Amino acid sequence: MGNICRSPSAEGVFKKLIKEQQLEKSFAIDSAGTHAYHIGDAPDLRSQKAAKERNVDLSHLRARKFIMGDFEDYDYLLAMDEENQAIMMEACPEKYQHKIKLFLEYAPHLETNEVPDPYFGGTYGFEKVLDLIEEASTGFLEQLKKSGEIT
Repeated sequence: MGNICRSPSAEGVFKKLIKEQQLEKSFAIDSAGTHAYHIGDAPDLRSQKAAKERNVDLSHLRARKFIMGDFEDYDYLLAMDEENQAIMMEACPEKYQHKIKLFLEYAPHLETNEVPDPYFGGTYGFEKVLDLIEEASTGFLEQLKKSGEIT
């Protein structure tokens, strides 16, 4: 929603994954929120700390709200939960709606289809978010490879 917890964590984790596989040139990755609560702010310090413990640096990221151009510019628009997915679908022109998916669709073995918002929870919530994001990132990259979009 505000682009300070889940989405920047996903951006950082996925960037690390593609860097490890030397695929950075194949991707343009950016996270955005559906609300303008924290525009220009760095990710939540708890998100940064949990990510740093997994060798993911989020400190350089800044929150932004998605813009209409994102629907055209990006091939995939991955929402963290159904509420944010619905907000994106409502704003998105019909011809681009096929790009909007739940991030956890790429980790179907998990017991949930939503990445929970850890903002009001304790430290464990940020760890759980990273666990889910790592699983979905790996699944997403595998799907791109399997479909031939990435070689």
